[in-house]
Amino acid sequence: MNLHLYDTKSRSLQPLKPVHEGEVGIYLCGATVQGSPHIGHLRSAVAFDTLIRWLKKNGMKVTYIRNITDIDDKILNKSAEAGQPWWAWASKFEREFAQAYDALGLLPPTFEPRATAHILDQVQLVERLIERGHAYPDGAGNVYFDVHSLDDYGSLTHQDLAQMRTTEDESQIDSSVEAGKRDPRDFALWKAAKPTEPSTASWQSPWGPGRPGWHLECSAMSRRYLGEAFDIHGGGIDLRFPHHENEQAQSHGAGWPFASLWVHNAWVTMKGEKMSKSLGNSLVVADILQRVPAPVLRFALGTVHHRSTVDYSEETIHAAAAAWERISGFVQRAGEVAGVTESEVAERAVPQAFADALDNDLNVAGGLAVVYERMKAGNQALADGSEGEVREALLDVRAMLDILGLDPASPQWVSEEGDVSGKDKALDVLVNHLIEQREQARAAKDWSTADSIRDGLAAAGVVVEDGADGARWHIG
Repeated sequence: MNLHLYDTKSRSLQPLKPVHEGEVGIYLCGATVQGSPHIGHLRSAVAFDTLIRWLKKNGMKVTYIRNITDIDDKILNKSAEAGQPWWAWASKFEREFAQAYDALGLLPPTFEPRATAHILDQVQLVERLIERGHAYPDGAGNVYFDVHSLDDYGSLTHQDLAQMRTTEDESQIDSSVEAGKRDPRDFALWKAAKPTEPSTASWQSPWGPGRPGWHLECSAMSRRYLGEAFDIHGGGIDLRFPHHENEQAQSHGAGWPFASLWVHNAWVTMKGEKMSKSLGNSLVVADILQRVPAPVLRFALGTVHHRSTVDYSEETIHAAAAAWERISGFVQRAGEVAGVTESEVAERAVPQAFADALDNDLNVAGGLAVVYERMKAGNQALADGSEGEVREALLDVRAMLDILGLDPASPQWVSEEGDVSGKDKALDVLVNHLIEQREQARAAKDWSTADSIRDGLAAAGVVVEDGADGARWHIG
């Protein structure tokens, strides 16, 4: 395939050149299960779901790893505030994330490893870094990465180490960890157990009981499941520093090539502000899905270029809902004329213009334009009564929508309780009732009433087309 992706490290479009021919290894930073998932969390998952679908459509074998951070400072602090065991707190929100992923129709990862299940891998990595001269223990149970020991530290985010104050995430800094550092810009690989933290939140190590630093798990787990060199590392742009910079440092320090391409998605904003609990504007996915159909939410999050910000608002949802109604309406009407099977959709090659768009850094907006072009041709074929052309258009449209995870006729959306297909049926009954009244008015030569009904439907976005077999409608 001819896929080019924007690589954060080189700051340019780069061709995908798999480490192993015909296979692609992807590591995506997943959830830190400290609280309920909001739509900002889902942005990465939706964007990478499209990438994975496109790779598979092109015949690639994809190994997709999405981790779960189930132990860190935030989880310990929040569970303590709630008076719950940290592991129960993490498990509760892990399930909520799984439900959100399923609700939006995301393909499951090949494996979803937890940080707490890979303590041995992380301890072994720390030992390797000490042996290679890139890490040091402080004698009090902490181990740090020596950023000055690695020539390419800062190369991912193009920063000069001399200009940095710290390489720790602000939320991870505390005096007990800082105390043992030779340089304040070194970062923690292993944190000594604290008497204020539960004993269950520590593991034995050569340096005493403790737990891994935030970044360590991803280097250890990507190596475990994808090898020392793999193809794509992804995540939100807010993870570039310090998390991804430190991941790269650990892995390069261990002597591993690590990721060939770094792909980052932009975040979700509300009125220009980044989605975050600190701003008080987080929108929990489960709450949104009480009032917004899941495919509409996916459309809003997934049809904007992954490097462009999604500004979430009622207007955004209304636009996505109108687009979804238009698409699902066409698929339903065309399917009534020319039914196609799931296997035919899966085997259908997408139009070249769509392929070119997605090969160009996953340009989903460009791909969606091709979807609309084929829908327009399909609607014309419906009006003309050309069943063969309807069938061809329907196959093209559904094959493209499947890559976007938005095929209305797929089992994901057809089987969803209270899904939009049910709303389509209700809308179909109401619109056809009005069309029948219009036909009666026309038969009675009551042109004013007939025109009024048609104009009212048009104002609601419903286009009525008169044909030899009667009137048909679709969302304009």
